Amino acid sequence: MNAKASLIVLALASAPLSAEDRVGPPSPAAETAKAQIERIEALDDAGPTLNAVIAYNPGAPALAAQAERNGLPLVGRTVLVKDNIETYEFPTTAGSLALANNRTVRDAPMIDRLRAAGGVVLGKTNLSEWANIRSDSSTSGWSAIGGLTRNPFATDRNSCGSSSGSGAAVAAGLAWAAIGTETNGSITCPASINGIVGFKPSVGLVSRTHVVPISSTQDTPGPMTASVWDAAMLLGAIAGEDPADPVTLTAQNRVTDYTAGLADYSLQGVRIGVMRKQVGNREDLTSLFDQALADMRAVGAELVEIEFNPNQQMYRDSFTVLMFELREEMGKYLASLPGENMPRSLADLIAFNKAHASEEMRWFGQDLFELAETTTDREAYETARENALRIAGEETLDKLLADNDVQFLVAPTRGPTWVSDLVNGDNFNGSIGFGSPAAIAGFPHLTVPMGAIEGLPVGISFFGAKWADHEVLKIGAAYERARSAVLATPSFKPWSPAER
Repeated sequence: MNAKASLIVLALASAPLSAEDRVGPPSPAAETAKAQIERIEALDDAGPTLNAVIAYNPGAPALAAQAERNGLPLVGRTVLVKDNIETYEFPTTAGSLALANNRTVRDAPMIDRLRAAGGVVLGKTNLSEWANIRSDSSTSGWSAIGGLTRNPFATDRNSCGSSSGSGAAVAAGLAWAAIGTETNGSITCPASINGIVGFKPSVGLVSRTHVVPISSTQDTPGPMTASVWDAAMLLGAIAGEDPADPVTLTAQNRVTDYTAGLADYSLQGVRIGVMRKQVGNREDLTSLFDQALADMRAVGAELVEIEFNPNQQMYRDSFTVLMFELREEMGKYLASLPGENMPRSLADLIAFNKAHASEEMRWFGQDLFELAETTTDREAYETARENALRIAGEETLDKLLADNDVQFLVAPTRGPTWVSDLVNGDNFNGSIGFGSPAAIAGFPHLTVPMGAIEGLPVGISFFGAKWADHEVLKIGAAYERARSAVLATPSFKPWSPAER
């Protein structure tokens, strides 16, 4: 039995069905969940073999029917969960063989909220192993547990990371929505190049408890969906206070119905700052971005061109923060695991990878793990953290918004996806996008499909002030309505040039 089949059996065994669940009345939610499982079997396990889903629960249709009967807000909508977030049905592996037996039988608080709102955990999604923090030479979307996730729009191309499976699964219609996590680009990049909506909320809006960590400063879960409305619905279900995660303790006063006002939000008179230097060096992408700006201008937006060069110290200090916090936070998480014979520290993970190098390190090593293990200077860390937060927040995003008298900032999210190459690793175009300041400062960042280049999706990013999550979702929904670009549809085949 393969790894995915074993996990499916575990899920089924952990969620026995009542007689009413087995027999109950016809349920649209159950029929939808059943069709999504059939789609997983046809597209993820077979056919193009997307490798987006690590495991799914065959009992999900019955759970969907029950949620629908109970009249819960999400009425049995299915959600796939990135496999660094704990759910009771499945092991939580972060893609690594070191955590293959990490079956804690507990839900992360955000998953508790999801279920209470009537959402159904359909399964777990593949990811870049350890959320892409093991090595600088990695290939996004690869994990030892799940293999390489393929992009539904071009199966020989990358799905970005680290929420690779979540992005590819939503694009392929394998679930209503997915939950990803982001430290720096891990929701917004896979959303952009898989042609879906991704929202990285303000850090502190969604709990990180029982989530395999990188950084207590920057980590946050967030929704990945087919529309801004769906992202707002899912965010409302998972956001909220968690006493075990102190950064969320002001969230309860901020959580709202994020769908409120989305349908009729007007761009008339809304001032938007255009991050012109962050558009990058591709003429085709610039043309699509200018079309998106024209769409917003046509419905009344006032666009303000901004020329800005970020302070590079922000990136250096943020990297120091990630390396210091990775060792500390990973150690705390591993020490909390209930099972026996589990790794208990970052040093244990490093040793495990060395002992299982043929399975874990055939394609890339663990240089970042090893660097993090030696990054122990707390005074240097505290200085770097203070600098990074100040530069990214007060001196970059806050200052740009205030100095230009704009409510939002806008830029392309990423360029089109690249060919997956396990031997040479990723091939990012670093001239495109402005997501890092929002990631470092903990500000909201929304990406919405903007169009496609040669059949490959690209997204547009919207940024706002800290805690302006609802407003950022509103402008994304307004752009979605105004968008004139034709969006691509998944081919489930290797890329080939578009016909002219």
